[in-house]
Amino acid sequence: MASLAQNNSRRLSIAMERTGQWIFSQDIPADVVVEVGEANFSLHKFMLVAKSNRIRQLILESDEPDLTRINLSDIPGGPETFEKAAKFCYGVNFEITVHNVAALRCAAEYLQMTDKYCDNNLSGRTEDFLTQVALSSLSGAIVVLKSCEGLTPMAEDLKIVQRCVEVVTSKVTIEANFPSRAPTNWWTEELSILDIEFFGRVIKSMKQRASKTLTVSSAIVTYAERWLRDLIRDHSGAGTKALDSDDSDVRVHQRELIQSIVALLPSEKAALPINFLCCLLRSATFVKASTAAKNELEKRISAILEHVTVDDLLVLSFTYDGERLFDLESVRRIISGFVEREKSVAVFNAGDFREVCSAAMLRVAKTVDAYLGEIATCTELSISKFNGIAVLVPKGARKVDDDLYRAVDIYLKAHPNLDEIEREKVCSVMDALKLSYEARLHASQNKRLPVQIVLHALYYDQLKLRSGEEENETQIDAASTRNQVQADVSLAKENEVLRTELLKMKMYISDIKKSGGGAGASAATTSSGKGGGGPRKPTFFSSVSKKLGKLNPFKNGSKDTSNIDDCVDVTKPRRRRFSIS
Repeated sequence: MASLAQNNSRRLSIAMERTGQWIFSQDIPADVVVEVGEANFSLHKFMLVAKSNRIRQLILESDEPDLTRINLSDIPGGPETFEKAAKFCYGVNFEITVHNVAALRCAAEYLQMTDKYCDNNLSGRTEDFLTQVALSSLSGAIVVLKSCEGLTPMAEDLKIVQRCVEVVTSKVTIEANFPSRAPTNWWTEELSILDIEFFGRVIKSMKQRASKTLTVSSAIVTYAERWLRDLIRDHSGAGTKALDSDDSDVRVHQRELIQSIVALLPSEKAALPINFLCCLLRSATFVKASTAAKNELEKRISAILEHVTVDDLLVLSFTYDGERLFDLESVRRIISGFVEREKSVAVFNAGDFREVCSAAMLRVAKTVDAYLGEIATCTELSISKFNGIAVLVPKGARKVDDDLYRAVDIYLKAHPNLDEIEREKVCSVMDALKLSYEARLHASQNKRLPVQIVLHALYYDQLKLRSGEEENETQIDAASTRNQVQADVSLAKENEVLRTELLKMKMYISDIKKSGGGAGASAATTSSGKGGGGPRKPTFFSSVSKKLGKLNPFKNGSKDTSNIDDCVDVTKPRRRRFSIS
């Protein structure tokens, strides 16, 4: 009986094909128009009813005695898919591919073109193709999943999406462990064609199957670089420069995309490259992503900050054209978070964080000092922002303050209009007594530094000489050099004070002359000359000498350095390099 039914089915199918051919050859007038959106198809009821139970029901249930128009605008896949379904009804050959099989399967379900209604119908044909061809390879499954983006919810109801996700997850795991071709991560590019919803489904499925973190991370990085190319890969920001509003469609799409990507990141903090995280954070800040997304990225960067480079921090700090400071607050929070974590570890290990710092903390301190040197050239960088980042690093993390001194010197050079108090404030972040010999020698001749800092450096050298300690250079050369430097600095300071006193005297004499007191001044001079027997009055130069003596804070040989100011103002920073000169 079964064989007989199959034979009858084949005969009917062959008869339908012949009928369709005969209809076309005889040019028989159409008796129904099927509307699909803006497209109209002039067809024959008999050919459609033979394969589609839905069209049959519409004709039978119609109130019109002779139904001439049928509207199927809500068919999945639109006019293009319906055209292929109609060709199937007429027995016209067409190709089923991985690109159209999902749409045809949904259309077959919509038109009720099932094997239950008619043997070897469109539904069975598409199911066979899905199982035997499309879902047999990773590339085919990804393409089918991509084609389902416009077919929901029917594609979901038919389990096409679920089957695709399962196949993709399984084959990606195998491919990642046992690559079948080069490059080994070829599959990440193919996976990145999906929209964020289906891509997220695949990533979540991979996590549930305990795929390797590196496998998941590779897929996410490639996906972000593809869909946020201007923001992450090219660093041009071209995709958002022309936008006038934060609420534009492009900006909103980028914002939602970044937030979705952040939500998909693996739980392991060190799973992703720090450069990628920095680029993603800058993009999140640029498009005004949610605070939760930005905080998550900051925490991840802070957790692996020992691997950060100066360029990574600069990525966070500058706009895409590299001309303006952009976001120093994120950098400050990242560094602060890392330092707090290091303190917690030190306390847990019963150590003194102020005296002993980890190797990671030492690396971060060096990177931060170099970063300060880069952003110090920005004219809009305030003292509070510069100091705010400098003081985040514990003093014990800097064995010497040479790199910090370099950053301070660059800042002073880039901001020449600072007064003495402001320059002292900038210099307060460093300890002049922790400079190397070369740095102290440079500082002692640096006219940009406040006098107090120069004296600190010189006084430290004096203490070294008194204690008999030796540096890398010979004692004689070091002593002669320091004596010469001290003499030059003292002479420069004395000249400055004398110049000030002379100016005051000239102003005083000028005022006397203007007030008409010239005669009185002469009389006073004569009277003074006659009283040679009285006590000698202090001369102008003797008073200047006394003032010069008061300027030396080390005249009593004190080794107390507690007067060195440690107070620092806190806030934010930005970029570029200058040599100390």
